[in-house]
Parts: sequence; structure tokens; C-alpha cells
Amino acid sequence: MSQTKSLNVDYNYSVVRLFALTTILWGIIGMAVGVLIAAQLYWPALNFDTPWLTYSRLRPLHTNAVIFAFGTSALFATSYYIVQRTCQVRLFAEKLAMFTFWGWQAVIVAAVITLPMGLSSSKEYAELEWPIDILITLVWVSYAIVFFGTLVKRKTSHIYVANWFLGGFILTVAALHIVNSMAIPVSAFKSYSIYAGAVDAMIQWWYGHNAVGFLLTAGFLGMMYYFVPKQAGRPVYSYRLSIVHFWALIALYIWAGPHHLHYTALPDWTQSLGMVMSVVLFVPSWGGMINGIMTLSGAWHKLKTDPILRFLIVSLSFYGMSTFEGPMMAIKSVNALSHYTDWTIGHVHSGALGWVAMISIGAIYHLIPVLYNQGRMYSIALINTHFWLHTIGVVLYIVAMWISGITQGMMWRAVNTDGTLTYSFVQSLEASMPFYLMRFIGGVFVVAGMLLMAYNVYKTVRAKDETLQPVPAAA
Repeated sequence: MSQTKSLNVDYNYSVVRLFALTTILWGIIGMAVGVLIAAQLYWPALNFDTPWLTYSRLRPLHTNAVIFAFGTSALFATSYYIVQRTCQVRLFAEKLAMFTFWGWQAVIVAAVITLPMGLSSSKEYAELEWPIDILITLVWVSYAIVFFGTLVKRKTSHIYVANWFLGGFILTVAALHIVNSMAIPVSAFKSYSIYAGAVDAMIQWWYGHNAVGFLLTAGFLGMMYYFVPKQAGRPVYSYRLSIVHFWALIALYIWAGPHHLHYTALPDWTQSLGMVMSVVLFVPSWGGMINGIMTLSGAWHKLKTDPILRFLIVSLSFYGMSTFEGPMMAIKSVNALSHYTDWTIGHVHSGALGWVAMISIGAIYHLIPVLYNQGRMYSIALINTHFWLHTIGVVLYIVAMWISGITQGMMWRAVNTDGTLTYSFVQSLEASMPFYLMRFIGGVFVVAGMLLMAYNVYKTVRAKDETLQPVPAAA
């Protein structure tokens, strides 16, 4: 069946199912590539002297796969589901919605082919060349038409706050992509940015940090504001706070990009503005985290028996940690130690694996039984095992990178009494090697959890209709 009835509304779940399943597929692939390049940093011979298996080509493939294949597929799936359920109508322009699925898969496959070949714009998180950028734009405009068209034809007078975050994410990412990707093509697969020098750097990090701010934060907060209350069976702790959270977040986040460019050719006032806005951003971020976690008021006991809810709530804990750490690292004096070190990598992954991946996994576990007309997932025990594998893997990863990063920063700035450097770069690399092994092991845990998830979802999808009944609630 391609549709399911609820509140006398026929919802279109076909495209939601496709995006939900590909979220898991691309998650496994993207994270597995991450584990491979983590292994290469410890065992360099694992590039096999093959150009398209070198770290420099696989690293952008990894970031594109986890952000745009895994993360954005999760956003497509959940946004199409949330907007239907909260507006009580079917999707607007359903053929266009299906185009967004196939178009997005074409973008991902194009990335898988071109990035290992070395075809790259060399802009971080925006490495794809101009023909693929045009396809991204077409898919994204179609996405906006479907999402906002559904909002326009809603049967409810109120627009639920999750849709505010999702709508803000869709519009802002469109602007970010179009502005940063403006380029002059010189061949079928090569182009040069229309910007130059410090302006190019500023545009890139306005894009790069706001890809984090609006795609990996605002979009997933929309996911949080729907699935945490639904899984907990409780209303949002403070709806007023959620609206304040939205407006404060979008007003502040857009200014934070310059903190990636401290001590560079960027004008000093621009660096300082980015630092101040980043520090102030801590306030709405923690307001959102508290709002999500406090939604469990009166239902804390559910964390003992519901591993899906545990994924959702622990993701918020990582969100809180990342949004404290980020503003702190944006302070110039701290950034002087942390920048270019593995501490930055640890920070990114506490947000990516802790916040983004865990909220996505929890949402998909919630969705699959609904989409396939089952009472529950095939195995709650496997979800619990996945939770612990993922959590242990993330903690191993970020702790390793914190220690490695701070060690690197301290060694790089150490000087002798005569002003010469105390340590060579190679010595700092040697000091980091044990932590590279630790990171690799953490990544293996995370991928193992994703493989368990794939098996659990497969068994749920293949089960006969309504054979998986809900587990009785604990007394």
C-alpha cells in the first residue's frame, strides 16, 4: 500500500518509505568510508597506492555521504511525514515529491563517482562540480514547492513548530547553496568560483557553518520537536520556548561563520563579530535542548524500557554538549589552541554522530513500524544493542579526538627559551597515533550498530502485516 489512513486522511507514505530506507543504506556506506579513512591515518598502506582510494579523495566522499546522503535523506523522509501528519493533508504535488527522491539519489551517485576521481570544486562540504550543483538546485526547489505547498493546503489553522524549523532549513539551505556555488564553468566537469581571495573564504564559511546551522541543526530540531513528544507520549515542555528558540536560533546562527577564519586575512572586525555571535548562540541552543529533554517530565521512567526514546534524548544531550563546545571554541584565545587540531574533528563528530545520527536513528525506528503497518520494530533488544554500540562508539571517538587535539595544540605552541619550536610536526603526529587507533575502534562500533539496524528494519519490513504487535507497557 502507498498510503495509510489516519484521522480520515489518506497520507502518501511511498516517498517517505523510500527516503527512510535509503537513509539507512547511505548511513552504512558513508560511515564505512569514514572508518576506512580513519584506518588509513593509522595504517597508511590502506590506500593501496590507488589514487581514488587516497584519503584526500575519500574524505570529501565521506562528508558528502554522511551529510547529504544519510542526513538529508533522513530530513526528506521525516519532513514529508511530519508535514502531512501535522497539516492533516496528503503531500502537495506528489509526482514532484517522487522526483525529489530520484533526483537526490542521482546527486548522491554522481558524488560517489566524481569525488574519488578527483573532480572537485575544493570547497569544503560543497565539493561537487557545477552540473551536479544545478541538479541539487532543481531538486531543492522542487522540495520547497512540495513542502510549502502542503503547508498552504493544510486543514489545521496552526502551523506546528516542527514545520517552522523545517521550513527555515529548506529556505536557508537553498540560499546558501545557490550563493556559494556560483561559478564559471571552463569544461564539463571543471569550474572556478566567481569569488576570489578572502571574499571566497568568507562566502565558503558563511555556507559551511550554516550548512551545520540550518541543515544539521534547524532541520533536525524540526525532527526533534515532532518525534520526542510522539515517542514520549507527552506534549512539548514549553511551546512558547520552542517559538523563542526558533527565532533566536535563525537570527543568530547566520552570523557565526567567521569563527572558522580566526587569525586569517579576514578583517579583524568580521572575526570578532563571528566570535560574539557564536558565544551568544549558546543561549537559544541550550533553550532548545532543555525544552526537548524536559518534555519527558512525568515520563522519565520510559527511558528504562524504550531504547528509541533513549536515542532521541541522548541525542539532545550531545546537542547540548556540542553547542556549548562550539561557542567556546569560537573564542579567539581558545581557537588559537584548537584550530587545525583533532579537537575540531572531535567537536564535529560529537554533533554529527551524537546529535544528528542519534536523532535520525531514533526517528527512523519510530517511523518504520508506522510506514509498514506494524505494531513495533522486529526486535526491541536489537535496538537496545544498537543504542549501546553507537553510544560507546561515539564516546570513544570524541574522547580520542579531544585528547589528540589538545595534545597537538600544546605541542605546536611549545617553544624553547631561544624561541625555537620544542617539537617537530612529526613528533606531534606520533603522539596522536594511539588516539587514531581509538577513533577507528569507535567508528567500527558505530558501523556495527548501523548494520544491526539494517537487519532489524529488514525483518520488520518483511514481516506479514500486523504480525509485530506492540510490547505491553511496563507497569
